[in-house]
Amino acid sequence: MSGPHPVPLTLTDAERQGLELLIRRHTTAQQIAQRGRIVLLAAAGRNNAQIADELKLSLAAVRLWRQRWLSLQAIPFAELSVEERLADLPRPGAPARITADQTCQSMAMACEPPSDSGRPISHWTNREIADEVLKRQIVAHISPRHAARLLKIGRP
Repeated sequence: MSGPHPVPLTLTDAERQGLELLIRRHTTAQQIAQRGRIVLLAAAGRNNAQIADELKLSLAAVRLWRQRWLSLQAIPFAELSVEERLADLPRPGAPARITADQTCQSMAMACEPPSDSGRPISHWTNREIADEVLKRQIVAHISPRHAARLLKIGRP
């Protein structure tokens, strides 16, 4: 077969057992399990095209996870678990300014009747929620639109 050959991938017994356990576990996210299957097939000697065909994935995805596994293999297994090796990298961008705890406090406040906060209204509005969150010092700054987005995220 012509074309570039992928870098061979070999697994230690601990890595292989960890991957197989991760794939069989019912609580493993399918995305993580799929990445584990890629690594196991690569260790079995299959090339990227064969893996992509077998798992019905793009060649780029197979190539990415083979290379990612190889780049993290130098880190001792005790320091970086199998699941951590298959996890997404952190996304770029600024960190969130509002913590999960602050979001929960805001949601709890929005579940209270506005009259409990001394507000002469029957239903919360975006502006009233933002004003009350600021009054209770849950956050230092929040716009009415952002307050509405936070509460919308928490809804089922």
